[in-house]
Amino acid sequence: MTGAAPVGDPRAQAAIASVVQTPRLLVALDFDGTLAPLVDEPLTARAIPEATAAVAALAAAPDTIVAFVSGRTLADLRVIAEHDDASPVWLSGSHGAEHWRPAGAAPAPAADDADERAAAAALVDAAETAVAGMTGAWIERKAFGFALHTRLADDATTAAAQDAVDRLVAERAPGWRRRTGRDVVEFAWRHEGKDSAVAALREATGATAVLFAGDDVTDEDALRALGDGDLGIRVGEGETAAAVRVPDAAALAALLSEIARRRAS
Repeated sequence: MTGAAPVGDPRAQAAIASVVQTPRLLVALDFDGTLAPLVDEPLTARAIPEATAAVAALAAAPDTIVAFVSGRTLADLRVIAEHDDASPVWLSGSHGAEHWRPAGAAPAPAADDADERAAAAALVDAAETAVAGMTGAWIERKAFGFALHTRLADDATTAAAQDAVDRLVAERAPGWRRRTGRDVVEFAWRHEGKDSAVAALREATGATAVLFAGDDVTDEDALRALGDGDLGIRVGEGETAAAVRVPDAAALAALLSEIARRRAS
């Protein structure tokens, strides 16, 4: 498929039909901007009701596994997804560096990174100092690094904050991975991405095909890594490797609900 097609396009319908018919489907979904609107206060994000209903329907469909794949820390992802231990939804947080799996699933391997955590704490402190007093810019501490948020900052402040933090990381931690998103720049000593997160989920679930949906730059790692028989969906505008594009979370929820209905029947 060349270029992302709208849902009604025959090419899109053929790709959708393929994942509907696959024996074991993994539906891997970004959360912010994909199931939930983007918000100024990160922990107030919640999926729109239509998306919540679609996820529940997919999770109940035969041989269908649902996972949230997010840049959020696992703890924060569980808060905004209103996720508890009874949920059938798999979680991959921190761009695939953290995992939660439902009861009965094999546990994900744990990493021993105590030394990195200790060294990183001083760098995050320094990043907070670097942007102190820059109105609208702030540092979010994350499990494997930190994020610089500038959603509430003006253009000049955003540029100054990014320059200060980039110089700091280049000096003290040049090996850290840098990711950009909408009004956010993230730095981490772990190098996993959403591509490796989806690959791990595919292997763990035994999926014969993957549907991945996302709305931002970091989601393109996973979209580019999809193979024949998989389906990538881009939510909103922007360049993409996805085969299908939907305008917003409500349109994605409608498509997911339709896929759930067809798999259930």
